[in-house]
Amino acid sequence: MKKLTRDNVFYAFSDDLEPALEIEPGEKVRMETHDCFCGQVQTEADTVDTLDWERINPATGPVYIRGALPGDILAVDIEDVQVADQGAMVCIPGEGALGDIITETEIRIFRMERGQALFNDKVRLPVKPMIGVIGVAPKGKPVPNDTPDAHGGNMDCTLIGAGCTVHLPVNTEGALLGMGDMHSVMGDGEILICGLEVQGEVVFSTRVLREAKLPTPFLDTTDLVATVHSAHTADEAADGAIHAMAQFLTEIVGMGVNEAGMIMSLAGELKFCQVVDPLKTVRFELPKSVLSAYGFSMGELR
Repeated sequence: MKKLTRDNVFYAFSDDLEPALEIEPGEKVRMETHDCFCGQVQTEADTVDTLDWERINPATGPVYIRGALPGDILAVDIEDVQVADQGAMVCIPGEGALGDIITETEIRIFRMERGQALFNDKVRLPVKPMIGVIGVAPKGKPVPNDTPDAHGGNMDCTLIGAGCTVHLPVNTEGALLGMGDMHSVMGDGEILICGLEVQGEVVFSTRVLREAKLPTPFLDTTDLVATVHSAHTADEAADGAIHAMAQFLTEIVGMGVNEAGMIMSLAGELKFCQVVDPLKTVRFELPKSVLSAYGFSMGELR
């Protein structure tokens, strides 16, 4: 298994980046990541004022996948996610969905013990590691790591953890994959611009799909599939995720438009990923049992 340390970081997805690692499809990689603060927040005595904001949201990579060409889809199989036993959160006036009522800056440090995050003496939350930033080089100009878009990036989707396959568009030779911004705990929406921010490690492998016409980004977990869309407003993001799922069901699974709409209304779930980044991100989930009933399996995609 190849390893990529967290010393190999970048701050914007771009086709101009030099690869930190080259791999073959199917080859396993263990990747270390920084937290979103790049290790600058270690105690509650640290202050937001002293943060180097040029070092926020580092991603490890990029990884060049041999044989990945523009027009392909890169399937990233997340096999394992491990996180550190300490994480940090911040509250900042004017930032996040509650920034209008937050008046004092605060940094809090949380410990993880026996699979739980110790919020306080009353509340312990189950640790569920997830990857906030995962993406490839975009089309056109570079995209900062804090921004989600069609290339992936800072989607902050709680589904992206161990057992999830993330499908991303290949826009440049080698794809140039990167990951970072792990959370040990986060709720849908990421209301305060952060989850429980931690450094960690990801074990993953990749596959290059030549003929698949999936709407991307597209997620495949044990129980469900999901389309993901980011846009300037929540309405636009929701509309994009809904239409992407309809496209998947009609063009790939083979349903009629009316049938797809009905099953989406009955069995689908529209959920926020985050509402605090430069673009908002929404996903539309559908149980795999629906696909199985139509004789479709994600394994058919090549």
